[in-house]
Amino acid sequence: MKTLDLTAPDISCQHCKTAIEHDLAEAPGVHQVAVDIDAKTVRVDYDAAQTDEQTLRAALTEIGYPPA
Repeated sequence: MKTLDLTAPDISCQHCKTAIEHDLAEAPGVHQVAVDIDAKTVRVDYDAAQTDEQTLRAALTEIGYPPA
């Protein structure tokens, strides 16, 4: 299990948090997603055998919250 911490400057509300947590949680290999609205951060716990950092960054960008 690996953990990826990302900053996503476009996170601004509960809707953002819910959308990110829901959409990323459905990605293959993702076990847990936690969004901190105030810090504008996303923490993803994932199985490195099923996905990687680049794929997770791309998924976050695809749903409208590109990481810095």
